[in-house]
Amino acid sequence: MDRLRVGILFGGTTEEHPVSVKSAREVARHLDTERYQPYWIGITRGGAWRLCDGPDVGWETGNARPAVLAPDRDVHGLLVLDGGRYEAVRLDVVLPVLHGRLGEDGAAQGLLELSGVPYAGCDVQSSALCMDKSLTYLVARGAGIVTPDFRILAPGEDADPGRFTNPVFVKPARSGSSFGVTKVTRAEELAGAVETARRYDAKVLIEEAVSGSEVGCAVLGNDPDLVTGEVDRVALSHGFFRIHQESEPESGSENATFLVPADIPEESRALVQETAKAVYRALGCAGLARVDLFLRADGTVVLNEVNTLPGLTSYSRYPRMMAASGLPLAEVLDRLVSLARTGKQR
Repeated sequence: MDRLRVGILFGGTTEEHPVSVKSAREVARHLDTERYQPYWIGITRGGAWRLCDGPDVGWETGNARPAVLAPDRDVHGLLVLDGGRYEAVRLDVVLPVLHGRLGEDGAAQGLLELSGVPYAGCDVQSSALCMDKSLTYLVARGAGIVTPDFRILAPGEDADPGRFTNPVFVKPARSGSSFGVTKVTRAEELAGAVETARRYDAKVLIEEAVSGSEVGCAVLGNDPDLVTGEVDRVALSHGFFRIHQESEPESGSENATFLVPADIPEESRALVQETAKAVYRALGCAGLARVDLFLRADGTVVLNEVNTLPGLTSYSRYPRMMAASGLPLAEVLDRLVSLARTGKQR
């Protein structure tokens, strides 16, 4: 039987490039090459697309060839430059292993829609909604899900410290992996925190700090057939969760320990999972997402954020939660390919 031709998009031009490459390497270790013929499409930091042998060190050079995803549906895949001429390479499905802006915000999904190639994960609309934390909160609130109180600073708008009760978190509205996030405990810290956030996005979110445990839930599938992984809890010694910015996350986090399954009561576990599925449905998610929440001391939950293309690295939360529920990464990838090709999205 012919193998399915699977394009794996990784890399990218943003600060999350290294995380994406690590996620792609983990995919390479678990993708069943007896069933799938992988086509590794790396995007350099400068934005050049390269068809390469895999995401190992040095993938940008060596046998890498310039390639583009054709928006022409007759091509249904790649145009690869070879010997001065472009060769068409048909793809059956694409796995976008991209994180953050231009990968998780609907941009890559829009190009894939034009190409006509089925792809794993959320569509343009849900990707854009989940990438912008303020829009995520507004839609979630409309579905009856509790979110933190927040305020948006438009580009160029100054923050008035007198309008906020500290502590607050200052975040880029559209970024990931905690880049540009600052916890503000004193009024004089606010202006600097806003400046830090604006390095990543002109639109800034200022939200109340929620007192509670950080918990997460991995969701897989298309509505109504959703599967959840084991709930995890992020135990922090200090600061806030930012493992993807640490120097050696593979050897453990500097300030976080991940407890899977989470050490929370069974009724709280069930509530987290049901709330995660409700958030997933409200935002129109498909394929996969990781829904992060706060579990408060009174047993209620508050939405934190939604990651539509969560990290798949060796230390990432999504594959750990799925593995703890009996779904190793290889099986998760199988299901994502199947959902992309036969699911109801697009």
